[in-house]
Amino acid sequence: MDECVIIVEGKTDKERLLQVLAEPVTIICTYGSYSFEKGEQLVTQTQTASEIYLFTDEDFSGKKLRSCLMEDFPDAIHLHTQKMFGEVANTPLDVLAEILERAGFAVNNPNQEMG
Repeated sequence: MDECVIIVEGKTDKERLLQVLAEPVTIICTYGSYSFEKGEQLVTQTQTASEIYLFTDEDFSGKKLRSCLMEDFPDAIHLHTQKMFGEVANTPLDVLAEILERAGFAVNNPNQEMG
């Protein structure tokens, strides 16, 4: 089975995605910072991945991180939350489920916000 990897900014983003994903997906946190060394680590961590997704916040720091990640992962698939939510961690679970489902992931469709 091919491995999918989603790269996010922080631990709360990862926890939020895990609430809606209905399949095993490797989620890697950058913790909001990026450097040459971190880029090398991420490339090594994702070398067996068949698909890499970037899901960063829709704020200044998230867009800056996405632009750095794009250099190391030019073929990555970009996922975006709506600007009104700003951050992945603030996005309602049903909206996250819809974004992930459109990208081809199996999701649990929460009927209401659970956390």
